[in-house]
Amino acid sequence: MSPKKVTIIGSGNWGSAIARIVGSTTKSFPDEFDPTVRMWVFEEIVNGEKLSEVINNRHENIKYLPGKVLPNNVGVSTEKRGGLKLISEEIKEILKIEVSVLMGANLAPEVANDNFCEATIGCKRKAEDGPLLKKLFHTDNFRINVVEDAHTVELCGALKNVVACAAGFTDGLGYGDNTKAAVIRLGLMETTKFVEHYYPGSNLQTFFESCGIADLITTCYGGRNRKVCEAFVKTGKSMAEVEKELLNGQSAQGPLTAEEVYLMMHKTGLDAKFPLFTAVHKICAGEMKPAELVDCLRNHPEHM
Repeated sequence: MSPKKVTIIGSGNWGSAIARIVGSTTKSFPDEFDPTVRMWVFEEIVNGEKLSEVINNRHENIKYLPGKVLPNNVGVSTEKRGGLKLISEEIKEILKIEVSVLMGANLAPEVANDNFCEATIGCKRKAEDGPLLKKLFHTDNFRINVVEDAHTVELCGALKNVVACAAGFTDGLGYGDNTKAAVIRLGLMETTKFVEHYYPGSNLQTFFESCGIADLITTCYGGRNRKVCEAFVKTGKSMAEVEKELLNGQSAQGPLTAEEVYLMMHKTGLDAKFPLFTAVHKICAGEMKPAELVDCLRNHPEHM
């Protein structure tokens, strides 16, 4: 069997942090992986230079992961991808390949610093593909657990950003850790119920993997969605303005995910059963004031 080729689509801080890992592991297992790793970059001009050329020549993503050296076997290419969404089913449909997902309680800068952390790989063909994927990502400080429940792994990674927005709103409003703990718990309950209703067949244990409760906690305290939503409340600026000022060209995923989730729930008449998800969307869309968030949670179905 010929060695597997590894490609990274995207070159933000997370893509670059992962490139540091797989650039190393592919060289460690040359019989199983092609040592040349290709990373697709959305071309930008940074300090008068093309980002792709900087990464190729200096092996550093000076915009999204400055100060961290990328392995010399990681090379970048540029391509206009026409709005390709990094969703496993869509990638599978477009590229005609099997797709697994990696999520976990691991903020990119800490991964790049080689801090100890865990992550979860959701792999529908666990028996066939799981061992190879674990070998690709597993290191002394980046510990991997592989589960078959790929849909739940992916959905946890998306929905935690909506909950983090709610956590950021409460931070901006001056609430303390008790309120944030309630937001995290209620957000977790809405996540499990959302997954169970719209994607039946999930394994409850998956919510206790790194991709579940651990990632939710870390994002609600240290992620970009929390940071942006706190600033949104404190400054009174638009979400777009705050993103531009704080995220160095990246975007907060929470508001976009909240909109998609709300449309899905509203279409099926279930938005009232998910008051936290609903409130986050309405606040981000300017249909509700942030101060009304806690009022929406006082009579949460979990309290009835």
